[in-house]
Amino acid sequence: MAMVGTEVGVSEWRTVSQEMIDQFAAATDDHQFIHTDPDRAARETPYGGTIAHGFLTLSLLSTLIFEAVPTLEGTSMGMNFGFDRVRFMSPVKSGGRVRGRFLLAHMKVRPSGIVETHYDVTIEVENSVKPALTARWLTLALPAELPGQSAA
Repeated sequence: MAMVGTEVGVSEWRTVSQEMIDQFAAATDDHQFIHTDPDRAARETPYGGTIAHGFLTLSLLSTLIFEAVPTLEGTSMGMNFGFDRVRFMSPVKSGGRVRGRFLLAHMKVRPSGIVETHYDVTIEVENSVKPALTARWLTLALPAELPGQSAA
């Protein structure tokens, strides 16, 4: 609990490739040209090429947190609990690099032993003043043994 209010981790830089963007487009059936057609996006947008889907950038939080924030001792797994706020601040261009910053905003242990954490997260874009996104991310960490379970 002493870490509440402090930055608890920063991930490594990760490249958002056109291949990654195309795979996300295929998985979500979102083939808008701004994401999937580099030539048209270069001609018709102010970005000079394609950009990542905002939800692709958001989904990277799941891997970035594993790089940046240690697992809570005595827990077996973490789960998404949702977001209180998400803001897409600037686009991530194809080939751009991003990283996550995680500030522990709130933590409480529920009577069940589940640990609820709220992170203020920022996904930074390399060489950009504005981040790609900011969010308040809620997660749950399940204890290694839930009450009522017994070791076999």
